[in-house]
Amino acid sequence: MEDLFQQAARQKMILAAPLAVRMRPRTLEEFEEQVALVGPGRPLRQLIKNDALQSVIFFGPPGTGKTTLAQIIAGMTSAHFEKINAVMSGVADIRRVIDQARDRLAMYGKRTILFIDEIHRFNKAQQDALLPFVEDGTVILIGSTTENPMFSVNRPLLSRSLLYRLEPLSRQALKRILRRALADDERGLGGLSVDLQDDALDMIVDFANGDARAALNVLEMATYTTPPGEQGRRRITPEVVKGVCQNRVIQFDREDEHYDVISAFIKSMRGSDPQATLYWLARLLHAGDDPAFIARRIMIHAAEDVGLADPQALVVAAAAAQAVERVGMPEARIILAEAALYIAMAPKSNAAYLGIESALAAVRRERAEAVPLHLRDNSYSGAKSLGHGKGYLYPHNFSGHWVKQQYLPDNLKDRVFYRPSEQEREQALWQRLEILKKDQNKP
Repeated sequence: MEDLFQQAARQKMILAAPLAVRMRPRTLEEFEEQVALVGPGRPLRQLIKNDALQSVIFFGPPGTGKTTLAQIIAGMTSAHFEKINAVMSGVADIRRVIDQARDRLAMYGKRTILFIDEIHRFNKAQQDALLPFVEDGTVILIGSTTENPMFSVNRPLLSRSLLYRLEPLSRQALKRILRRALADDERGLGGLSVDLQDDALDMIVDFANGDARAALNVLEMATYTTPPGEQGRRRITPEVVKGVCQNRVIQFDREDEHYDVISAFIKSMRGSDPQATLYWLARLLHAGDDPAFIARRIMIHAAEDVGLADPQALVVAAAAAQAVERVGMPEARIILAEAALYIAMAPKSNAAYLGIESALAAVRRERAEAVPLHLRDNSYSGAKSLGHGKGYLYPHNFSGHWVKQQYLPDNLKDRVFYRPSEQEREQALWQRLEILKKDQNKP
């Protein structure tokens, strides 16, 4: 009788859970997409089916199925399954699970799978506490994280785990998930007679941005905020969805996602694509990125990738950084856009960047000879008696304010670090020097 009571209580809890929880896939056949991971014949699918799973870490954006896949594994394996949440648990919880897993393995020969949700929340000490027991097979670890494990998980733990990335779900997959929820009488909204218009469906999918949980949450809210109309049907229109969604919040849930968007922003400026430049800038601003950080990246790009092809680019970038500091958001977005667009459309040269890299390489690898005597400082007492500055030719005393003399140490006197690009302004600066050299060499 008690078992029946517990089953009834559990069923009530399931029905009271959010739609996204109720509609979790229960089998690999229901699991949407991620074909590269668990498609037919894929190694991970075979490991799961053969009950031969090794320690794994699933990572990817929210709502892509990391926790769901772990629960499917729990239902398919003969091993005991334990779940802990890294936010709520500590080293004591890990030790308790490990002690029980050790006893279970020794007494019954039964393995333990330990699922740690949000494993990136564990600090180094907590992750280190897991390491020996993952290594000796006391537990099989399944970790899930929205962050790149290369940044958030200890290297020793990574080396003992297989890494699997889950990708954002496609529009088609999200539509299938939503339609399945509408049709399911047992777990979904099938008993509520919901009429979801195609435009409203598209709007939910756009809002969800690859996140199945977000899509189902919006559908559930739209359903329960729409009163039944004629014949008891709930008509969900784009206006209803818009009222539920308000503004989509785009946040960087993973450390690497932030740097991915910054990388796309910089590469779009470097590639002279003003449209993409503005889009990635908007992504950064909408996610709440620091405008000062964006301004610094624009300044770096002005020097690294525009350089002397348009020296004004660095002036514009520096002025924008100062203006952003003084003005602040939201108006700073216009200043950042102006600077980014200027740089995106400017001619490009990385000659200054390559030049300083080449010079630094010489400093690291070559012998550091003394500064030539004629270039040494002779401003202090006794310097001239040491020969400092002797033979130095003051360029302003010569035609064109230039005179030929050696400025590099003897071992590098013929070394070329800077080579101008073919861009017009940079060539003009270089040609001016070439003309001065020729004129002074005339008899």
